[in-house]
Amino acid sequence: MTTFASGTDTLTRDALTVLQPGFTGTTAPDWLLRRLGEGLASVGLFGRNIASPEQVAALTAQLRVERDDVLVAIDEEGGDVTRLEVRTGSSFPGNHALGAVDDVELTREVAAELGRRLAACGVNLNWAPSADVNSNPANPVIGVRSFGADTALVARHTAAYVTGLQSAGVAACTKHFPGHGDTAVDSHHAMPRIDADASVLAERELAPFRAAIAAGSRAVMSAHILVPALDPDRPATLSRTVLTDLLRGELGYTGLIVTDGMEMQAIAATYGIERGSVLAIAAGADAICVGGGLSDDETVRRLRDALVAAVRAGELPETRLAEAAERVRELARWTARVAPEADGTGREEVGLVAARRALRLTAASPFTPLTGAPFVAAFTPVANIAVGDETPWGVAAELARLLPGTETGSYTGEDAARAALEAAGDRRVVAVVRDEHRHPWMAAALDTLLASRPDTVIVEMGVPQAPARGALHIATYGAARVCGRAAAEVIAGE
Repeated sequence: MTTFASGTDTLTRDALTVLQPGFTGTTAPDWLLRRLGEGLASVGLFGRNIASPEQVAALTAQLRVERDDVLVAIDEEGGDVTRLEVRTGSSFPGNHALGAVDDVELTREVAAELGRRLAACGVNLNWAPSADVNSNPANPVIGVRSFGADTALVARHTAAYVTGLQSAGVAACTKHFPGHGDTAVDSHHAMPRIDADASVLAERELAPFRAAIAAGSRAVMSAHILVPALDPDRPATLSRTVLTDLLRGELGYTGLIVTDGMEMQAIAATYGIERGSVLAIAAGADAICVGGGLSDDETVRRLRDALVAAVRAGELPETRLAEAAERVRELARWTARVAPEADGTGREEVGLVAARRALRLTAASPFTPLTGAPFVAAFTPVANIAVGDETPWGVAAELARLLPGTETGSYTGEDAARAALEAAGDRRVVAVVRDEHRHPWMAAALDTLLASRPDTVIVEMGVPQAPARGALHIATYGAARVCGRAAAEVIAGE
C-alpha cells in the first residue's frame, strides 16, 4: 500500500473530516470547537440543541468562528419529523400531505421556504427528503414521511423538493438509499430486510433516487437495510455493491454519500459503530452520521481512531478516506458558493396552505360544524425514534383556540375507549388517531366509541389506510402543527 500520510496530521484530519457528530446543549461545547480546529468539518443538530431560531443562528455563528466552512446538518423533514420546531410542531406539512395534494410547484415552494428558514439559522445541509416509496402500509418508520405508495408520484415530488430546498442554498440529502419503503422493521431497533427482486427494485425503489440525482441532489443518505437481490451479505450502508457499483456506477451519482445514524441498532448491534464506520467508508460512503444517540467527544475520538487504525493496518485504503474527505469539503464549498442573502422574504403561510389543500373529508351526511367545546380523545401510539415523542401533535390546541373550553386526554391500549368516554361526559367527542390500520387496539377503541357515540368526529393524522368512518372523517396525511390547525378549522367551521 502506498502511504501518503501515515501517522501524520493529514490522515487524522481526513478521519475527522468524514464524521458528522452531534452534541448536547444549545451552545457548542469546548470539545466540539476544538475538534473543528483539528479537522472536523460537519456538525449535526438535533432537537436537544434547539430552543429558538435566534439561538440556532447564534450557535451556528459560534461554530463558524472556529471553522467558517463548517457543514451544519439537521434532520428537518417538516411534518412529523421536525427539529427546528421540535417543541411546537412543524409549520410545514410532511411529504405524505404534499403527495396527497400532488402539486409539484407547491412541494417546491414548501421546500424552498423550509430551506430559507434553515439558511437563516445558519444550517446548510438537510438530511431530507425521504424518497422512500411507502409500498408496505405496515411500515413502522416511514409512513407519512413518504410522498406516497406510487413510484412516479414519489419521484416527481422528490425532485421538486430537492430543487426547492437547494434554491435556498441548503444541500438536500435524499434518503434512504436504496429505499426503505418496503420494510416492516424499524432500523433504529433491528436490521430490516427487503426481499424484492432486482427488477422490482429498479422500477420502484430506485426511480425516486434517479429523479433526485437528475435534480442535482448534493447528498444521498444510505439505509441500514439488507437487500439480498443487491447484496446478500451486507446492509446497504456497508455494501460496496450498493454504494459504489449501483449508486456511483449504474446511477452515475457523484455527490456526497452520507450514512444513516451509525448508532442505530441495525448497525451498532451487529457490527459496532467503529467497525461499521470503517466498512461504510470502504464501501463508498463519504460521511459518517452519528450523534442522534451518541453525542460526546469520546464517540468522535473512537471513530477517528478506528478509521486511522484501519488505514494503518491496510484494511481501508488511504486514498478512499482522502476521497471521502474531499467530497465533504466540496459540499462545503458548494454551500459557500450558492448561499443566498438572507433577505427575510418568502411565503410564510405556504405550509398552512399546503396542509389545508391536503385534507380529505368523508361524511355520511352533511356535517354541521361544532359550536360548543368538544372533548378531544387522542389515541396515541408509541412514536418511532425518527419522529420522537417530544413534539406535540393532534388538534386539541388548535380547537381550544377556536372553541374555548375544549379539553383533551391521551389514551392507549385496551381500555382506551372506555376511559375516553368517561372523561368526555356529554360533550361531543373528537377522536384523533395515527395509523389506525397498524394498531388493532386503536381500531377497537374507535369501534367502541362509535357504538356509543356515532356523532364522533375522527381525525386520522397518519396514513389513511383504514376505512373512513364517523360523523366526519378527516384525513390530514400527517401530524404537523399546521395539519392539526387545518383539521380544527373544518371542525369549527372556520
